[in-house]
Amino acid sequence: MGTGSNGLSASGLRRLREVLIRHVESKRIPGLVALVSRGEETHVETIGTMHPDGDSPMRRDTICRMASTTKPVAVAAAMVLLDECRLRLDDPVDCWLPELADRRVLGQPDGPLEDTVPARRPITVRDLLTSTFGLGLDMTATHSPMMRAFFEQKVYGENGWLLPAVEPDEWMRRLGTLPLMYQPGERWLYNVSDDVLGVLVARVTGQPFETFLRERVLDPLGMKDTGFHVSADKIDRLPPLYSPDPQTGEFTVADKAEGGHHSRPPAFPSGGGGLDSTADDYHAYFRMLLNHGMHGGRRVLSRQSVELMTTNRLTHGQLAAREAWARDIVHLSHGQGQHGGWGFGMAVRTYRGDFAPVGQFGWDGGAGTSTYADPDNQLVGILLTQTGMATPDSAHAIHDFWTTLYQAIDD
Repeated sequence: MGTGSNGLSASGLRRLREVLIRHVESKRIPGLVALVSRGEETHVETIGTMHPDGDSPMRRDTICRMASTTKPVAVAAAMVLLDECRLRLDDPVDCWLPELADRRVLGQPDGPLEDTVPARRPITVRDLLTSTFGLGLDMTATHSPMMRAFFEQKVYGENGWLLPAVEPDEWMRRLGTLPLMYQPGERWLYNVSDDVLGVLVARVTGQPFETFLRERVLDPLGMKDTGFHVSADKIDRLPPLYSPDPQTGEFTVADKAEGGHHSRPPAFPSGGGGLDSTADDYHAYFRMLLNHGMHGGRRVLSRQSVELMTTNRLTHGQLAAREAWARDIVHLSHGQGQHGGWGFGMAVRTYRGDFAPVGQFGWDGGAGTSTYADPDNQLVGILLTQTGMATPDSAHAIHDFWTTLYQAIDD
């Protein structure tokens, strides 16, 4: 069949829908929302329901827990401060985050917490933006002393959730009791930097992190359904979060909608994984990035900030460590492609590891969400489920979404 003006073939989009329907009909995913845009045209699929019993169809405006797909959006608050020279990339963060001053570093990253050496230099803003400040989650070493300490000190894991559960100042106090795993700037590590960045933004601006993010990023983009909780008048649009049993696949509710974690403002707005949003809201954000920081004739971020965010910022040594990490967890990420590089708050593809080309940027979330943009093809793709990755099912749906989407490009 012929190609539309957006360069996506009608037959390719039909095949994309058929593949997504197959995932929902397998009864492994209750429902999903998929959005694809290229150029000025947008294509949306809503398939399945919010509940496994078949009621409440998924809608275009269904609100989903974005989990780690929060990172690419939340980092924009720090980029605004860089644009305004209220932060500088190589400024030490000690004056704003004294809890991270005068750090000690583990002699061995998997060694005892008492065996430390002094940090060679202070932690900088750049270290936080690139996730190289020295602390992070290593899901390949969950039984190491440091990983145990994260949960014993309740930095993460209160109420069974991998999100901070206390006020930012108390969270920083707890974090400050731990040594670094690596020297500042030495190695890429996952997640913790993104939560620290939210505290940094709040302390520099004197505003709550969410308030500044909303005023400077979310509202200018019209992201009216994006925030760190879902208000009562919208809670009917939030599905439960399901965690399938790894043995049986049976759905259990990890977080209900009404009365759940996302039904009220959190004590800690997590830049690493706390946002709720919709496909259209995220489309507005990633389209702004493709437009070099512009939205509707208004500049949200400078072109230079967008380029910093969306191109690889890791050194050769840091990149080697990140690629090794990606190879080591390929069995846990259930076949999702490796990316190579990392910008600010998101992955950047530096080699062709699957169907996506070099230069694509974005990230995935553990609640079954995926959002990437592709500058070469002027493409945005978004897939939202609310099925956690305790089983491979949502990850397989994400993989097949991107595989069939790239095959639909026809020009």
